Amino acid sequence: MSSRALPRGGREGDALRAIAIPRERWVPAAIAAMVVGTVAFGLISQATGGFLGTDLPPFILGWRPALSPYALVTVLTLAAAIPVGSALAGSRLSPVGFAGMLAGLSAALRLALNLARAGPRDWYGVFVVHPGSGEGRHEYLPGLRALDGGVGHFLANFDSLAPSLPTHPSGHPPGLLVTIHALGIDTPQGLAALTIAVGVLATPLLYVIARPLLGEERARLAGLLFAFSPAALIYGVTSADAAYATLGLAAAGALLAGRRAIRFAGAILLAVASFFSWALLAVGAWAVLLTERREGARSALRLAVACAVGVLGFYLVLHAVTGFDPIAALRATHDRYYAGIGGRRPYLFWLFGSPAAFLVATGIPIAWLAGRSLGRGEATAVALALLLAASALLGYTKGETERIWLFMVPLACLAAAKSLPGARLRQVLVLLAVQAIATELLFDTIW
Repeated sequence: MSSRALPRGGREGDALRAIAIPRERWVPAAIAAMVVGTVAFGLISQATGGFLGTDLPPFILGWRPALSPYALVTVLTLAAAIPVGSALAGSRLSPVGFAGMLAGLSAALRLALNLARAGPRDWYGVFVVHPGSGEGRHEYLPGLRALDGGVGHFLANFDSLAPSLPTHPSGHPPGLLVTIHALGIDTPQGLAALTIAVGVLATPLLYVIARPLLGEERARLAGLLFAFSPAALIYGVTSADAAYATLGLAAAGALLAGRRAIRFAGAILLAVASFFSWALLAVGAWAVLLTERREGARSALRLAVACAVGVLGFYLVLHAVTGFDPIAALRATHDRYYAGIGGRRPYLFWLFGSPAAFLVATGIPIAWLAGRSLGRGEATAVALALLLAASALLGYTKGETERIWLFMVPLACLAAAKSLPGARLRQVLVLLAVQAIATELLFDTIW
């Protein structure tokens, strides 16, 4: 019998299997090709006079190298943190001890990176309001004037007040404005302190959530990846989205708990988180998708119903007590978004540009490892991929995903940890640190 007549299980089948590229290799390669192609198209289009809506599409940053004496502190701190992180991964610390060390490491890295351009002032400078210019006039502090008539009046009339608010509070639910008003925070330093303190908690929280999902060893890897992620470092000090990421993770952790009562509490937490950022509702979708992969359709359906009941119940009660109308608020947010530059950014480019920018900002090694996990069909990676695709299709965050999708960065670290060999941790942390420092020193990221 000739070799052509052999069944697929014979020599021909063996040869085909020998030359076949495993999905864990070609999936990240395909993702990398999409990212490189999108970045190349964006840069060429911008150079030839096309309009894509940012200075350096698909990224929301501009080329503005800066070097100060503080950069030495940044480099030395991140360099010293690499062996510390590697040692933590294999240490005999208890879970509580590891979580505490991880929180301290995360805080040190975030503060150190945000020293690089102009020193400690950069920890709060984005919130400073300069008359007629600067990012501060678009941030939350100028929006506090809308609460002069009281919280009740503000919430009851939020949909009509939103168009007159600065960019960020008009594009979000009123949760943060109400919170800083209640806490008496009215200075850039105070808002920065709140952002930093709450944002840092996301790192140990990710480790806690990852332990039942990945096991102790890989949970530690996930926490360390997030601690060194360029997006977490760059935006973890100066963007309110860092605090939103913590809220989203808290909801995710409860939604994935084993007990139904805790899962329903997670649905309430999800509703509260959505009062700060509508985007955090996506955390519920991610938890449902992950539950379906791990426990089956019936458990996922129960969780989806719990999320729906929790969110609807929360807003019904809030409406009854304060008059806040979430539907009208969503409509106002939609109108404001499309009235601004977001509405003019071309949908087709940002369909690819949004996830491309997110993946690069998250950290190139993290994105590659998460792609390998996706190729293997890992539940955390599949759930994240579906969430990214749906978010890109909706098109509400075109050109700003590095910041607005910050809550998805720890989810990417979960997926990446599944494919990271522990022996390669130090090399990956080096690459992440170099990317973070280079981005901070070479580009103006606003935040």
